[in-house]
Amino acid sequence: MTSALGAGEPGQRVSDAYRWTQLVIGVVCMVMIANLQYGWTFFVPDIQAKFGWDRAAIQWAFTLFVLFETWLVPVEGWFVDKYGPLVVVAFGGVLCGVGWVINGYATSLTGFYIGQVIAGVGAGAVYGTCVGNALKWFPDKRGLAAGITAAGFGAGAALTVAPIQSMIANSGYQAAFIWFGIGQAVVICVMSTLLRGPKAGQTPKVAVNAANIQSRRDYRPGEVARQPIFWLMYFMFVIVGAGGLMITANLKPIAADLHIDKIPVTLVGLTMTVVTFSATIDRVLNGLTRPFFGWISDKIGRENTMFVAFAMEGVGIYMLYLWGHDPVWFVLLSGFVFFAWGEIYSLFPATCTDTFGSKFAATNAGMLYTAKGTAALLVPLANYLQQAQGVWDGVFLIAAGANILASLLAITVLKPWRRSVVANARAEAPVAASGPHGVPAE
Repeated sequence: MTSALGAGEPGQRVSDAYRWTQLVIGVVCMVMIANLQYGWTFFVPDIQAKFGWDRAAIQWAFTLFVLFETWLVPVEGWFVDKYGPLVVVAFGGVLCGVGWVINGYATSLTGFYIGQVIAGVGAGAVYGTCVGNALKWFPDKRGLAAGITAAGFGAGAALTVAPIQSMIANSGYQAAFIWFGIGQAVVICVMSTLLRGPKAGQTPKVAVNAANIQSRRDYRPGEVARQPIFWLMYFMFVIVGAGGLMITANLKPIAADLHIDKIPVTLVGLTMTVVTFSATIDRVLNGLTRPFFGWISDKIGRENTMFVAFAMEGVGIYMLYLWGHDPVWFVLLSGFVFFAWGEIYSLFPATCTDTFGSKFAATNAGMLYTAKGTAALLVPLANYLQQAQGVWDGVFLIAAGANILASLLAITVLKPWRRSVVANARAEAPVAASGPHGVPAE
């Protein structure tokens, strides 16, 4: 028997306590990188005020961050699958700190772009590793495990919404970049020393679940890239992800353009300005939605859950278009939108691993995660559209329509297609898993 926190030996099933400990370590690391994405919106107005640059030009720094956070994850995932999580997460932690320190000293757009690229590479190394590790440790609770891990990234910034804004107001945005960057990096590097990946036989067998059929075959990354169904998932990820990223990057500017950003709002006995209240609630709900919908998807199926969540997102964005000019409705609806959006970071990795197997989960889920980077390319386009129209109406309507489209694709196309792909993979599994003369391959 292994001890509660013991890793055990290859072939020996580890305790659930050990698996959950690994999950918690991953969550802590995710909390430490949350501000790199969700805290950015607080810096944009001060950067614009100091240098007078066009807002869309500044937001290219956010896009570059997301691009490098996502598009290199397959490479980082390959290192994790081959060498384990410790080195990759420690490497990522250092880069996260370096990137924000550079932002603190930057005096040109190029400087911010460089800082955000470096921070993006670091955040991607941490994010991809922790989600991939969760997918591997919990084949029996894949949606929930991915959701809890992703929740650290979605909700982690809620703890620092007020402190970051306070430091920006009292000490300047430069000090906030430098000190938060260093502090977050130190915690990530310390936690990385405790991360471990599962060895053969240490986790439960692949779950048998009528709602979420799982492939018995482990597809290599090159095979996954040749599967048309992978590109359907990719397209859906892009069109859903773009709307949430647009609001993430522009929450404060949208509120400012509606002239409600500094209006105090009182809800459940708390009074804050629209931006502070929205940002805090959004981060919390953006985190809660990931384990919630991940858990739901373990019960009723990934595609059924996508249908419900994406439809909610589309309706929420449309209502924000209709009623967002009202301070109370802005706070409530932005929270609703983030609750309906954040689940993509649990549903898509779980669906990918269900379809293509867990052996190369970090790399394969990382390939799909690059869709977030592709979606980020649309963020500056949203700013250009807003500038051309003078209002956010067109952006809201396009984002709402994209989510309704993804909702319909999930239930009418992805669901039956994935069942067919997994069934065929199961039929091929005995052949694929055997070496010469029917001897099982290692």
